[in-house]
Amino acid sequence: VQLQASGGGLVQPGGSLRLSCAASGMTIFRINVMGWYRQAPGNERELVATIHSGGNTYYVDSVKGRFTISRDSAKNTMYLQMNSLKPEDTAVYFCNLKYITPPRADYWGNGTQVTVSS
Repeated sequence: VQLQASGGGLVQPGGSLRLSCAASGMTIFRINVMGWYRQAPGNERELVATIHSGGNTYYVDSVKGRFTISRDSAKNTMYLQMNSLKPEDTAVYFCNLKYITPPRADYWGNGTQVTVSS
């Protein structure tokens, strides 16, 4: 499985960005969870949002109401719509795929830089 993240960039506070994560080699019929994580300089990588293959979503409190995670199974692509961006959202964003039934597996994509600054 390979994951390719894209869509990052420089945006002003209050602006929007949409990140994409394209998965290749993914077995779509296996139960899985896809997610977005982020890592700011000097900080540990943190979970931002996840979406289960069944559709359930989870958001960390700091992004609730501003970010929306979604997936297009036909395109094997996951998205993160980020609205009302704040400077504290600045980080490298990584996408992740976990197969949560045996044989379990964990895959990471490349990072995409998001910078929120005026």
